[in-house]
Amino acid sequence: MLVAAAVCPCPPLLVPEVAGGAAHEMDAARAACDEALRRLAAARPEKLVVVGPAEPPARGTYAQGARGSFRGFGVDLDVTLGKGDAVPDAHPLPSSLAVGAWLLSRAEWTAAPVEGLGVGEPLNRERCEAVGAQLAASDERLALLVMGDGTNCRTLKAPGYFDERAAAFDARAARALDEASPEQLLALDEELGYELGASGRSSWHVLAGAAAAGKGEAGTGDGFEGRLLYDEAPYGVGYLVASWS
Repeated sequence: MLVAAAVCPCPPLLVPEVAGGAAHEMDAARAACDEALRRLAAARPEKLVVVGPAEPPARGTYAQGARGSFRGFGVDLDVTLGKGDAVPDAHPLPSSLAVGAWLLSRAEWTAAPVEGLGVGEPLNRERCEAVGAQLAASDERLALLVMGDGTNCRTLKAPGYFDERAAAFDARAARALDEASPEQLLALDEELGYELGASGRSSWHVLAGAAAAGKGEAGTGDGFEGRLLYDEAPYGVGYLVASWS
């Protein structure tokens, strides 16, 4: 049963060592992520799954202790997923899960064992919804740390250039997260999200599937209280932080 979720963006620039001299530009986003993780721990989960976008061959599950690195971004910094000794894995953590692992390390997470799940960005909503429902099927108190960015074309200097549709897409996602609405999240169009470079779309659809299936502790699909903690596009990319409890 899903009891709580935290939604965070996954740019490597969230890590100060990667951002370098521009690290202060993401201070507010980091603070919002810290608050979302505090709320997640307060839900007393029995298991945490970090969900984030991944390209093949990095899709699939990762055990606690799986390793990731930011060396590809010019920084000599390694992370492990959750506490404990690093364990070998067939593939290193994808970037999104490495950022999630860094956030957990920053928060000194000890509230519950941790697993990772890399989800393909183009995966359709039905598949994502089914993945989320499967995660929530257990009687364990499940928490999700949902990694992913909004659109990457909010300004002319954005990675995806400017697209006038981007702001409205991010606004719909922000409203769905603020209202903790699985229905509104599932209504986000996967094809449009892919065109607009919204890497978080697939992860958000997994969250929606888990929330709709688990139905929260209140026993209804409206059993979660949402709070949007951050909604900005500092580099022309929509970054959203939210808490569901």
